Amino acid sequence: MANYHKNPEAIAKLSPEQFRVTQQSATERPGTGAYLDNKEAGIYVDIVSGEPLFASSDKFESGCGWPSFTKPIEPAHVSELRDTSYGMIRTEVRSAHGDSHLGHVFPDGPPDKGGLRYCINSASLRFVPRAEMEAQGYGAYLDQVEDIQ
Repeated sequence: MANYHKNPEAIAKLSPEQFRVTQQSATERPGTGAYLDNKEAGIYVDIVSGEPLFASSDKFESGCGWPSFTKPIEPAHVSELRDTSYGMIRTEVRSAHGDSHLGHVFPDGPPDKGGLRYCINSASLRFVPRAEMEAQGYGAYLDQVEDIQ
């Protein structure tokens, strides 16, 4: 079992934008994220802890301006917290071990896939292509990764 944790060395290597998003709960500008249009097969992991968060097969085009997923690849790695900032009531999504701010979850996702939309900042993620998953220690998740339709 991998030991995922808030890694000070990883935090020190974050870009200013990645630091703002993951450590200060900021949001990247819509339409600017590196993974918004990524259609490659693989998994998305926390940029700080490396814990697996989302699979390419659960990614969908929501039109909201951020990468969107129907569900976490490993629900225990995603914490949901009540967020009342900016005069709104939302559900914030954070990585369980890295405590990185990831984004928010909304109840307006595809009804046939559970109805949720995990709206996630690219700056909080690192993409691991399917071909590199085994070598990087994510082989257990290969069966959950398919090409995006």
